[in-house]
Order: sequence, then structure tokens, then C-alpha cells
Amino acid sequence: MSGRFLAGCLSLVAIVSLMPSAANGQATAKAKPTMASQAKTPWGDPDIQGIWNNVTATPLQRSEEFKDKAALTSEEADSFARRITERQAANDAKPVEEQAAGSRTGYSPIVWFETSNKLSDNRTSLLVFPEGGRLPPLTPEAQNLVAKQVEARKVSPADRPEDRGAYERCITRGLPGAMMPGFYNHNYQILQTPGYVVILVEMIHDARIIPVDGRPHFNSGIKQWLGDSRGHWEGNTLVVETTNLRDIDLRTTTVFGTTEKGKVVERFTRLGPDEMDYHVTVEDPTYYTQTWTASIPMSKVKGPLFEYACHEGNYGLPNILAGHRKEEADAAAAKVSGIATDQR
Repeated sequence: MSGRFLAGCLSLVAIVSLMPSAANGQATAKAKPTMASQAKTPWGDPDIQGIWNNVTATPLQRSEEFKDKAALTSEEADSFARRITERQAANDAKPVEEQAAGSRTGYSPIVWFETSNKLSDNRTSLLVFPEGGRLPPLTPEAQNLVAKQVEARKVSPADRPEDRGAYERCITRGLPGAMMPGFYNHNYQILQTPGYVVILVEMIHDARIIPVDGRPHFNSGIKQWLGDSRGHWEGNTLVVETTNLRDIDLRTTTVFGTTEKGKVVERFTRLGPDEMDYHVTVEDPTYYTQTWTASIPMSKVKGPLFEYACHEGNYGLPNILAGHRKEEADAAAAKVSGIATDQR
């Protein structure tokens, strides 16, 4: 993270006007016990500052293999870690032409990905609610939306920039996506000033500036990629409620947004000098039949946080669009050629 960008964030914090009011927050899952003696900032708020990392081998959803197990025994967890290590090593040991496409182009998980082979607390899913470790079923409206999106991408995969995802265009991973692990650059720098908490996200250099002074949310008509966040302290836990989210129609490992009716509630609880429990609850009545909550452990790491210069999508986008135009032209030419042959 460049010093100029960091200075800009802090300057923005300093000039934002204050509008006192009551902020609301909620949580649907109980967080782990906080530190017995929590360090404080000079102005008296719990101190959660530092650079934190949330890498884990525990997936968001529980796999079919462990569908009846919320946690593994130590022996089972060790076996799981060995299988992942051996599978990665076996892939990299293959002749180049037999490796997965990503590995052949230097995108080997062992070399590139910031991942772990170790489960967090031997858990088989980050989801703690619903208890089955799987995301809730989609609403009928969401099922229809997904079906339409699938068909639209078949017809128009690259007719315009907006046909490509927000992540591919280096815009954002949405929320809670920006706070979720899964591949690389899972580092977060938390800064605090009187009345604000700032979270700098390494991936796509998102900066979340969260007032904790009691001001109300923006007017509901103002939508933002990362929504409108308002925080407050419940004991030593920072509770952040985010509304006014933009609709992000992709929900994958890399991108995880909500519809415009979505609300995200986060709880940051420091458990020790180098440990933090991060709980996130997503309420999206348009998309899910019920809320869901994940608990993601965060560990303190040494800095600095380096700048993530995301330009691959910006430079690649014209070629993606041009490539699709070429495919369309070739298909049209082949069709004309076929008609001419039939008429002979």
C-alpha cells in the first residue's frame, strides 16, 4: 500500500463532517469470548489496529465429504491437510502439457495462491448458520434471476464492458466478498482515528471508511459498491452494519455481493494480541430464503501492506471484447459460406 494512498485515506477521514445520531447493528451468531484486558486507543475505544490475514483451508460451505461433520478430529484434519499437499504437488509434478491451464501459464496454486492446507479449529465450513454448513436455498426470484443471467451470458458474454464482472474489471469484490478468503492477497490493514475505523483491503485496494460516531445511514436511494457502513462498539466488539449496497450478480469465491435489498452485519472481536474473530451475517431477502452467518478467524501479521495495482482487467478488457467480435465475425462468415455451398 503506497504512502500516498494511505495519507489520502486518513485525510478523507479528517474532513468528513459529523452528523450525530443513533446507529443500529445486529448479529445472529454469538462471537467468541473477547480478550480479558483489551488495549485501548488514546481516546478510549478498543484497539483493533494492525495488519490482519484470514487465510484458511476451511471453505465457506461444507463439502459433501463432510456433510455430517461440523469439525474433524485431529487425525482427520491432519489427513485432510496431507491430501491437499499431495494433490498440489502431484499436479505440479506433471509434464507441463498435462497440467491444468492455470498452472501452465504460471498460475500454479503452490506458486501463486495464498492458501493454507490447515483447517481453522478443524472446522469443515466457515458458515456457522445455518447449522448444516451450507448457504440457504435461493428464493424463487433468485432462481429465476440466476437462470436469466446464465442464458444472457451465453448470448452476450462480451458485448460490452458490463458483461464482464466487477472483479474482472478491477472494481470490487463486493461485500462481504471483500472480507472473505479463498485465493490470495487476503490482508487487511485496520486504522483507527476518533470517530472512524478504516479498513484497507489489499485485494483491489478497497478502502472502507466506517464512522463510529452515531450518524445515520445515507438516504436509501444512494447505492455504493461496498454500501454505506456505520459502526458502533458493543463492549470490545466493533459492530458494523452496511446497507445501501449495489446489486452484484456474481457470487463465487472471488466475488460475493448482494442485491440492493441486502444488509451485511460484521462483528470484529479481538481474542488476543494476534487473534481476531470476524463474524459476518448476510441478510438478503431477495436472494436467500434466510440469513446466513460465517465466522472467519483473522491473524495479525507483519507489514507493510503492499499496493495491489489491479490493471490486468483494464488492459485485457479491450482484447476480450475484440476477441468476441472476431468470434462473431468468423461465425457469420462460416454461416454465409455454408449457405452459399448449399445453394450450389
